[in-house]
Amino acid sequence: MYKKDLYKIRSNEPLTASVWRMVLEGDTQWITRPGQFVNIELKGRYLRRPISISDYDSETITLIYKVVGGGTEQMSHMLAGEVLDLLVGLGNGFDTSVEAQHPLLVGGGVGVPPLYNLCKQLLAQGKQPTVILGFNRADELFYREEFEALGATTYVTTVDGSVGVKGFVTDAIREKEIGYDYFYACGPLPMLKALSQASTTEGELSFEERMGCGFGACMGCSCKTLTGNKRICKEGPVMKKSDILW
Repeated sequence: MYKKDLYKIRSNEPLTASVWRMVLEGDTQWITRPGQFVNIELKGRYLRRPISISDYDSETITLIYKVVGGGTEQMSHMLAGEVLDLLVGLGNGFDTSVEAQHPLLVGGGVGVPPLYNLCKQLLAQGKQPTVILGFNRADELFYREEFEALGATTYVTTVDGSVGVKGFVTDAIREKEIGYDYFYACGPLPMLKALSQASTTEGELSFEERMGCGFGACMGCSCKTLTGNKRICKEGPVMKKSDILW
């Protein structure tokens, strides 16, 4: 179930040279799970922009987005007090009811944001999550302090080795000898595939994909699964590792 509504910008600030955090005020009752997303209408743009929800409470939604094109560039110039038209409560989010006490959360680049509220919820349930944040280099790093402030053990990897473990998220799992009984991941497709192949446990993968409608009216964002093609925006973006055909 999703809802179309208006949301006022409370703040919009850069976290890095290209990554921004926007906090919106409005109705959040349609958000039921971490890992869901919103679809934002932008003036002069034909298609809405899907952005994953990083955090939410009873009256605010926090979005973290990377400026990669005209739409997100337009968003980065918006000011507090402006109003946006959003579709909210979209997508199938992460399942926090899984019987796992030591889950691993793995985020790659702009796949990091939806793991923040997930981590909060897992900690509130008494679970002990470990977090790995993967980036290309140090100047892309964001949200390490925020995850650490929650109380989660947090590791960083960079491809060039400029901060944290040198290499990829799978290298950190091996180097730090991280034990886990389930995993949640969001990031680029090569990372999700490598993690799935390296992991011996079940897990959940949040896929990034260009979307036409955002609520399942087309098959423009589908992926292959054991039971046929599934829409990233509707049956996803979160799907079980064991269901995916690579």
